[in-house]
Amino acid sequence: MGRLGVLLLNLGGPDKLEDVRPFLYNLFADPEIIRLPSPLLQAPLAWLISTLRFKKSQENYKKIGGGSPLRRITEAQGQALRSQLQENGHEANIYIGMRYWNPFTEEAIAQIKRDKIEELVVLPLYPQFSISTTGSSFRLLDRIWQSDRELQKIKYTVVPSWYDNSGYLQAMANLIEKTLDQVKDPSTAYIFFSAHGVPVSYIEEAGDPYQKEIETCAALIMQKLNRPNPYKLAYQSRVGPVEWLQPYTDVAITELAAQGVKELVVVPISFVSEHIETLEEIDMEYREIAEHAGIETFARVPAPDTDPAFIQALADIVIKAQNDRAIAFTETIQPQKNTKLYPQERWEWGMTQSAEVWNGRLAMLGFLILLLEVWLGRGQIFQ
Repeated sequence: MGRLGVLLLNLGGPDKLEDVRPFLYNLFADPEIIRLPSPLLQAPLAWLISTLRFKKSQENYKKIGGGSPLRRITEAQGQALRSQLQENGHEANIYIGMRYWNPFTEEAIAQIKRDKIEELVVLPLYPQFSISTTGSSFRLLDRIWQSDRELQKIKYTVVPSWYDNSGYLQAMANLIEKTLDQVKDPSTAYIFFSAHGVPVSYIEEAGDPYQKEIETCAALIMQKLNRPNPYKLAYQSRVGPVEWLQPYTDVAITELAAQGVKELVVVPISFVSEHIETLEEIDMEYREIAEHAGIETFARVPAPDTDPAFIQALADIVIKAQNDRAIAFTETIQPQKNTKLYPQERWEWGMTQSAEVWNGRLAMLGFLILLLEVWLGRGQIFQ
């Protein structure tokens, strides 16, 4: 075997408050976030949104310490993965490629070339595949590979998703069990899975397998847990005026409270690292909703981060990928699924999911208000 590298993919997030504005710019300069009739409009729009919304977005990052912990945690996961692979008899260099902030995917690829990697496993840190997360990163990698003959010499294999990996499922079940045993009544507490949502059109029109993989993942985790507790799956982080996957997390929490549920054990199922969607949206926003609705216990299961069982699962995935046939970036979904990596076939406004939900939510809200202001000819809306 040749020199092995493992490329971990994630979306990234601002490390400090000063990074929020350029991070927002990068996010909305990507045509996969908001599609426009002309690429010439992308940069001006990204500048407008980042300028209007960065101060409000900064306020939300202040609530969780002044920046996203995503890079720090991902780097720790990479270090732990390298050590675990060594223990398992496999030497590998670990690289981190973020989509919208440092270290960027392009930087990771440049280092891979300098290190003269001969075999590469591309492992997205999204257990479930979606065209708006894994698909977006694969599109970028495909463009980079197509334009670089040196990269084309590398034997690479991609892992489209790993939501059904036994080690990952067991790691999640273990984390849930630890939290469950700390509540007042472990046998009856409601297990509440909260996943990042996507627009319904991605599922129905573009063939995105995300919803099916999330639902299957939750059911498999419950099988591993092997407890009698009832459970529910809901979707958070919706943005914009389009319909997203339901039930919505905030609505589902309120409905469970109305049914008499008093204890919730909340599982961030689509997230493997703590970041603004777990630390702010779940821990603060949804906790407040739950308490106001009458939920007495709101116990949140931690994200896997560097949990040893989770890192071992990642190592197993990498080792298995080495033995699988090479899969190209454009072959990540089986043809019979009819998945379109570009879901918006005509010009329309649309949002894809962001690892930093408040950035996406606030920026989209600001942009929609701005459109309304221009359309109706009203005075100043922004304060």
